[in-house]
Amino acid sequence: MLEINSTFFFQIGNFLLLLLLLNIVLFRPIRRIMIRRDEELDSLQKSIEDYQGRSEQNEKNIEEGMVLARKDGFAEKEKLKGTGLEEEKVVLEGANSSVEEKLGKAKSEMEMKMADVRKALEDQVSGFSTELAEKILGRSI
Repeated sequence: MLEINSTFFFQIGNFLLLLLLLNIVLFRPIRRIMIRRDEELDSLQKSIEDYQGRSEQNEKNIEEGMVLARKDGFAEKEKLKGTGLEEEKVVLEGANSSVEEKLGKAKSEMEMKMADVRKALEDQVSGFSTELAEKILGRSI
């Protein structure tokens, strides 16, 4: 049978004090760390989306450049048609190799930039996760 006396109220007060101390010492810091982590991940995600948008824009510009280069090649072809088949072949081969070279350079440059960005983001996430683990465990890893 449960007796309601002064110890009962003392136990309730101890329990509430324990909840308050756990909230101050344990729960609030963890929530702050998780909020900072979420903000950092959101900013990294926005950076990734920004770089992907730039990448898509660069691809679009390259495609437009290819279309313009092909149009120029065909116009040149029509001009050179009267002068002979041999000259026409030389000019078209030069134009195509130039377009392919520019496309290859642009793609390799874009791939290098994306690799650098991914590496930087992976390093930041790795460091942040180590820091988070250290803060949660209360010791260095």
